[in-house]
Amino acid sequence: MPNPTNPSQLDAEALYGVLLQQLQSGLSGASDVAIVGIHSGGAWLAERLAADLGLGARLGFIDVSFYRDDFAQKGLHADVKPTQIGFDVNGASIVLVDDVLYTGRTTRAAINELFDYGRPARIMLAALVDRGGRQLPVAADFVAASVTLDTAQALVLQRADAGRFTLTIE
Repeated sequence: MPNPTNPSQLDAEALYGVLLQQLQSGLSGASDVAIVGIHSGGAWLAERLAADLGLGARLGFIDVSFYRDDFAQKGLHADVKPTQIGFDVNGASIVLVDDVLYTGRTTRAAINELFDYGRPARIMLAALVDRGGRQLPVAADFVAASVTLDTAQALVLQRADAGRFTLTIE
């Protein structure tokens, strides 16, 4: 797994290629695979991964806004998206995709929501970047890079109209 020393030079497209390659080898032999992206950055990644892996019919999107344990403090953001899972979750091997893995709270919320749709056989986590700082015991099965950022900084994935990804530090 690449571990860039300078997070400001992260190439999101190159990292996407690393993540895709990890999934291609890591999912070989897996059955009943589905991909679920966490809105919004994870959804963008999941959409492209599903196309590249030939899993377009097994693609879902999840918005964890109502499942977060800090909902009362943060409130509801204006761009809540509906969860869309058009396949049977029961017995599926689900790849849960997020752009940046940080505290683990978003992942926990997504897993809670997935179980409202059924009982998957397995949930694997894929993240473009792991920035550490975990508050919950969550680890990605597939991750393209690990970086260290100051707690006041955020790593933001953006998608251009042509579908290309960029990462910026805010």
